[in-house]
Amino acid sequence: MKELNAYFKSIIDQERVSVVICSLQHEIIYMNPAAIKNYAKRGGEALIGKSLLACHNPESNKRIQQVVDWFAADVSHNIVYTSYNAKQNKDVYMVALRDSEQKLIGYYEKHEYRDRETMKFYDMQ
Repeated sequence: MKELNAYFKSIIDQERVSVVICSLQHEIIYMNPAAIKNYAKRGGEALIGKSLLACHNPESNKRIQQVVDWFAADVSHNIVYTSYNAKQNKDVYMVALRDSEQKLIGYYEKHEYRDRETMKFYDMQ
């Protein structure tokens, strides 16, 4: 199989929503350009290599660990709806990351905006 890492990275880098990937030790190992921009006031790219838990309060940290434990409990446990942000009209999820043998290797936060797209169909100008 052709090496796909460059393709997968390109997909994530093109996302308009924030993607923050963490190890099981909660270390931020990757932020796509949208996340770096979105979290600029909190440090942006400098957050890579730091603990995600340092960015949250103790109650949130407890919930994050509960979700990771749930992911680890069964290979079918892969996505949890964690919040709705009314100001930005978006849903937020935690998603398990697994290797080719279904072993849990990390997680990421996924944002889905509810606003209708404003871009015109096939607008390539």
